[in-house]
Amino acid sequence: MKHGVLHSISFDVEEWYMVANFRHAFTTADWSRAEQRLDIGMGRIFDALDRHGAKATFFYLGWVAERRPDLVQETLRRGHEVGSHGFGHEFLWDIGPAGLDAELARTEEALAKAGSPPPVGFRASTFTLTRRTWWAFEVLARRGYLYDSSVHPIAHPTYGVPDFEAGISVVESPAGAVVEFPVATVRAFGRNWPVGGGGYFRLLPVACTIAGLRRLEREGRRAAFYLHPWEFDPDQPRVPGSWSRRFRHYLNLSRTEARLDRLLASFRFGSMRAVLEDAGELPRPSSAG
Repeated sequence: MKHGVLHSISFDVEEWYMVANFRHAFTTADWSRAEQRLDIGMGRIFDALDRHGAKATFFYLGWVAERRPDLVQETLRRGHEVGSHGFGHEFLWDIGPAGLDAELARTEEALAKAGSPPPVGFRASTFTLTRRTWWAFEVLARRGYLYDSSVHPIAHPTYGVPDFEAGISVVESPAGAVVEFPVATVRAFGRNWPVGGGGYFRLLPVACTIAGLRRLEREGRRAAFYLHPWEFDPDQPRVPGSWSRRFRHYLNLSRTEARLDRLLASFRFGSMRAVLEDAGELPRPSSAG
């Protein structure tokens, strides 16, 4: 039996062609015509979680939820949490407060039609909730979201808030408070280093992630770890582009599933909401009635 604190694991539910790396090759108008491969990664993720008795949060794009209500239903049937990833994978600074509000509303409607309860958690596309888009917390609070996992406390050319609290914290806004659960980092050499998944999980040896999460446990901290379904699909189509784009997207796709198995065997994982409730950061749902 695994011991230690309960960490969170989450998956941003989007197709392989929706990533920021491929914006040069696929517009939103192209999405319906592209090869749909989401079932491959989702099936492998569901099976891995089942093998290890782990639960997760799945942040759904509304675009996906509208077209694949069956996937939303299967996520819920397996006992996982459904959150919002916005609608069309737009960067927050491109859509503004009104655009985010509209995207959240459309995604909530798609999830409700699929039978999901209202989402209480959100993750922005490509972690574009930065100091530049801090207004997003007010939009989230006004719409009733309890937590967010969009702030990445690292230095990065596109995103990141390197001076932000690396652990769970509360962000106040004019519309109310939102709990922020940022992707996991460890502190070394005067800066935060990512150990919470994504491309870093494929780039670095899995031992680096395990060592990072062990350190967080020693410090009494909870990790927020994340991946995408397309990272479990090594046979996906290859898209022309720069060497750096192709390297970031395709590196070690064939190893992701085995690495996830090792991680799930080493730590206790639950949904983001369950971890925040376990940590006393969110109230547990009432069992009355």
